[in-house]
Amino acid sequence: MKKVELNNMKLINEFTNIQNELLPKVNLENSFDVNEIKTIIAGVDLAYWDVNNTTYGTCCIAMIDYYTKEVVEKVYSYGEINVPYISGFLAFRELPLVIEAAKKLSNEPDLYMFDGNGYLHYRHMGIATHASMYLKKPTIGVAKSYLKIENVDAMMPKDEVGSYTDIVIHGDIYGRALRTSHRVKPIFVSCGNWIDLDTSTEVVMNCINNESRLPIPVRLADIETHKMRKQLMYG
Repeated sequence: MKKVELNNMKLINEFTNIQNELLPKVNLENSFDVNEIKTIIAGVDLAYWDVNNTTYGTCCIAMIDYYTKEVVEKVYSYGEINVPYISGFLAFRELPLVIEAAKKLSNEPDLYMFDGNGYLHYRHMGIATHASMYLKKPTIGVAKSYLKIENVDAMMPKDEVGSYTDIVIHGDIYGRALRTSHRVKPIFVSCGNWIDLDTSTEVVMNCINNESRLPIPVRLADIETHKMRKQLMYG
């Protein structure tokens, strides 16, 4: 067996143990009243690139006013990525940059929305859920594509804005496929932590405009990561 494969197996065992230890801390109930969301929703996304066999990444956080949808603040972090890509353990690769970017915020968000999964994960520990343990705020996962688990397909919702179908595996609701725009592919919403699925859906839908199927904070963070990647790659 190759050295890389052995190292990955050790990481998988280590990361699995950490995820299993964190799982009891996940609470899929609101730690707040949705009417008490004061102002700010933060969107989080990351992008990667390679230079001379070294992988680098940038994390961008874009914050908007929940009611006016105006941009409040944008920050970013970047650096070398030292954890290899291993399916199901993306958080370990991304967390250092997420935490570093969050430390730069001058405003305190009420909630973080991630471009990625939360409870909709093999061990219910996607980036949105895992990151909540460090950010200490409610989190939501918003994925562009479906992470297939236990060979269970997601049933597509009706082609009506706001319609959805829950993703149920062995009786457990992992997340939902949500139609945010007419005649456009759904997105996949899941709880991160300290928020329930209905509230997650409500918050996401309240952050949708006619420019994208993605909620505004996530879309802005996605745009910023691509800008920063280009800038950092080429100066």
